[in-house]
Amino acid sequence: MAVDSSGLVWYERPMQSLDVHRPGIPDLQFVLLVVALCTSRLSSLNVPESLRDTIFDRCWALVNDGPPPTQAEERVVDLRAWTDVTLEAMVETIRGLLSTAGITTLTWDHPVSESTQTSTPEALPLIERLQTLYPQPPDIPDHSNSA
Repeated sequence: MAVDSSGLVWYERPMQSLDVHRPGIPDLQFVLLVVALCTSRLSSLNVPESLRDTIFDRCWALVNDGPPPTQAEERVVDLRAWTDVTLEAMVETIRGLLSTAGITTLTWDHPVSESTQTSTPEALPLIERLQTLYPQPPDIPDHSNSA
C-alpha cells in the first residue's frame, strides 16, 4: 500500500515471479506459463529475447515436425497430444536453459488484460487456476471527489 502526495491510498501490484525449480504448480502449467511468457513480448520479463526464442524453439521441436513458426502470432505450442515423456523433456529443457543463463526465478510485471480470444472449454480449468494464482488487486474506490 502507498500514499501519494494528495493523500490518496493505492495498492502497488507486486512484480510477479515464478521459481524455476520450485514453481508450486503442476509441470503442464509450468510449461504453458513459461512458453507463454517467452512469446509474450513483455519488456519486463527478466529473460533475454534470444533465450526466449531458444526456449520456444526447443519446446516446439519436442512436439512438432518441421521448423518453428516465425510469425509472432503463430508461436504457440499445442500440448493437447502431450505425453508424460514429452512434458518431462520440456520441463528439463526449460530449467536447463534458464539455469545455464543463471536465471532461477522468472520475474515480470504486466497488468491483467482482457482476453483477445474466446477460451476453449478444455482451457477453462487452467485459466481458473491461473486466476487463483495471480488474482487481480482489489478495486479501491476513489473518494477524492466526494464532499
